[in-house]
Amino acid sequence: MSAGQDSALIDRFLEMLAAEAGAARNTLAAYGTDLRGASSMLGGNLGVADGAALGRLAAEWAPLARATAARKSAALRRFFAFLQDEGLRADDPSAALPRPAAIRPLPKILDHGDVDRLFAEIERGLARADANAQDHRLAALIELLYGSGLRATELVSLPRRAIAPDRPFLILRGKGGRERLVPISDRARQAVAAWAVFVPSESPWLFPSGKTHLSRVRLYQIVRELGARAGIPPERISPHVLRHAFATHLLEGGADLRALQAMLGHADIATTQIYTHVDSRRLVELVNSRHPLADRPQRVDANRRSA
Repeated sequence: MSAGQDSALIDRFLEMLAAEAGAARNTLAAYGTDLRGASSMLGGNLGVADGAALGRLAAEWAPLARATAARKSAALRRFFAFLQDEGLRADDPSAALPRPAAIRPLPKILDHGDVDRLFAEIERGLARADANAQDHRLAALIELLYGSGLRATELVSLPRRAIAPDRPFLILRGKGGRERLVPISDRARQAVAAWAVFVPSESPWLFPSGKTHLSRVRLYQIVRELGARAGIPPERISPHVLRHAFATHLLEGGADLRALQAMLGHADIATTQIYTHVDSRRLVELVNSRHPLADRPQRVDANRRSA
């Protein structure tokens, strides 16, 4: 990657944010402003910046409010992770960026009723007498998104034979070149097998589109279209929200946090721990229903009661 390509890289990154994470317009504008500002400060060489260059940026941000510096650092970290994930650079220099304490927003999630409505829509499509390839593709995509927690990029770029009917897992190379084992449910394997009969034999992709595979943008549109039919507002659903639902609902079901970290492909368990905040309501209910003292009547002193 040569210097001076920042504008194209930033545009490509923002397109990914919109398609994969369902980022709101204001969020995209904020990321764009922070990245272009950083690019300007580095003479248009943000995409090839090293740790020393990012250290100079950090020094420039020192007088800023802590929340502002945290936002700018977060934007750059996500940008460099994207470049590495896409193979546009081999390293990630963002360790040189400051990490001012800031409140991390909780992820958007779907509740069980939302998920039930999504799958009811899918089942209605499959039950029609004129069910077609698109109905089966939709079932396979959503089963894998919600059933395995795949990132949108990982899902759309799956090789044609990545998922075998007799193998309940696949090995993925995710962000930073890290490999992880992803469990594939029986439902998801059945849905993929039903869709696979429609995939052209010459296609190297499980979800082909034209000369390549399905795009993240198109996946985002497909998910939102399904959400609209299920009565879910568009701002509440995206491929990334389904990944969050996978994680949250597994944790609600008793999944171990370390196991969840491995399945999601998080390098740092602190990233996975955000789901413990989402799941706090279940933990309170667990204490109230399962604690040894939960069913024991509370003794109240008569004198204090009458006081």
